[in-house]
Amino acid sequence: MSKFDRRAVAARGTRTRRAVVARLAAALAAVTAAAAVGTALPGLQASAATGTVTGYASANGGTTGGAGGQTVRATTGTAIHQALCNRASSSTPITIQVEGTINHGNTAKVSGGSCNTAAGVIELKQISNVTIVGVGGGAVFDQLGIHIREAGNIIIQNVTVRNVKKSGSPTSNGGDAIGMESDVRNVWVDHVTLEASGGESEGFDGLFDMKDNVQYVTLSYSILRNSGRGGLIGSSESDRSNGYVTFHHNLYENIDSRTPLLRGGIAHIYDNHYVNLHESGINSRAGGRAKVENNYFEDSKDVLGTFYTSEAGYWQVAGNIFDNVTWSSPGSENNPAGPNVQSNTSVSVPYSYSLDTASCVPDVVRRTAGANKGLQVSNGSCTPQSPTASPTSSPTSTPTTTPTSSPGGTNLSIGAGSDGSSKASGTSYGNVRDGDLSTYWSPSGSTGDISIKWGSATTVSRVVIREAAGSSGAIGSWQLLNGGTGAVLKSGSGAGTITFTATSLTKITFRITGASGTPKVAEFETYAS
Repeated sequence: MSKFDRRAVAARGTRTRRAVVARLAAALAAVTAAAAVGTALPGLQASAATGTVTGYASANGGTTGGAGGQTVRATTGTAIHQALCNRASSSTPITIQVEGTINHGNTAKVSGGSCNTAAGVIELKQISNVTIVGVGGGAVFDQLGIHIREAGNIIIQNVTVRNVKKSGSPTSNGGDAIGMESDVRNVWVDHVTLEASGGESEGFDGLFDMKDNVQYVTLSYSILRNSGRGGLIGSSESDRSNGYVTFHHNLYENIDSRTPLLRGGIAHIYDNHYVNLHESGINSRAGGRAKVENNYFEDSKDVLGTFYTSEAGYWQVAGNIFDNVTWSSPGSENNPAGPNVQSNTSVSVPYSYSLDTASCVPDVVRRTAGANKGLQVSNGSCTPQSPTASPTSSPTSTPTTTPTSSPGGTNLSIGAGSDGSSKASGTSYGNVRDGDLSTYWSPSGSTGDISIKWGSATTVSRVVIREAAGSSGAIGSWQLLNGGTGAVLKSGSGAGTITFTATSLTKITFRITGASGTPKVAEFETYAS
């Protein structure tokens, strides 16, 4: 068990953890023709974002992403890159609706005049006017980061990015879940879940990093958890060209430090919930200035101040709650703001905003932040509001899967083996473990077995069965078996998420015992927890 797991368990033992959920707004549309990658949605007209962009991303001309352009569907990283490369130019607006698991196995480099992509990462480089939004059963970028470089007017919404590593295998994006660098302007990241499974010693880096002249960014209604580093603004004490960043209604949970680390820029930080920050929290240094309002800090240490440097930063505070927060003693490279937290600067912001009172922030954030939770937002009076329109709606002819929650952790099926009792013509056992929802396995009849297998004992406690497009509801009754012993782990009906007592095994079998029509299993995902 890593130190992050132990800390999470200990925290749950001392205080009930308030979780988090989701929000909305992005631009959809239709106009140019795309290509044979994602599925074009021909009848979908441009739609203004519901609950417009907030914070600094609304300044400098605003952030509209792909509004006014074509909308396409993608179920692989390669399809995302292809959609970018098929535009008329690098600035042609486009909204890419993403569903399924995006990973190294389905993310290749694509070339074209309107893109500059790379394998093993979602590369948004030297482009503009793009929205990436998770739809349907959810979009999970598994061990695969999103990199924004020399780009502008970008929206990323309703996706999960998890377990991106800078060391070990596989690696992606320097270990950052979402990383921005080199002359980036106007980015809105909204209702996302960013998570790791440890700190630098486990191979992970930051969850949300900005460096080398990144400005006008908003991170809203999101979850950042289980990482050594939340994120930074500026990569060194001399990298002070970044700033104008807003963080609001986010959950930071089980993180060592950098929530964020701010060097030389301006940040507005309000209505966030911080739980179990182990070493430090908002670290304003090297001339950084932070406006910190109505946040709820809980069960944490040194949540605000200047840390690990003698180059001071500054803060303006109001309305915050410090609940079981401890403070270290000041030193030459350590200047905590508490325990008597006072302002030492003044920061004005160029936009209007509504503040929830700090006392209700844990509940509001629990109900509104993160991916796949309905894209709700707060009305500024401690009451979540449902969106009046949904950017995730699409014609029924486009690919869908049975809606399921996206489990945490690594999909153990990727890189494993597979076999089965029979396979229909044109299908393959390997299709259920390739991370691609457009391929599938079917038995030769209406019932049969499909298995995932490993070379050594592997602990599994959760399975997700995803049906292929057009076959939703075909799977009827089933059994989940320990393929080595034949023991029944679970039985039920219908596709979706299956949880059971954690079991160490070398093979797990999904046995379809009843179906209406031909069952089509697109993905047989396995997880340790």
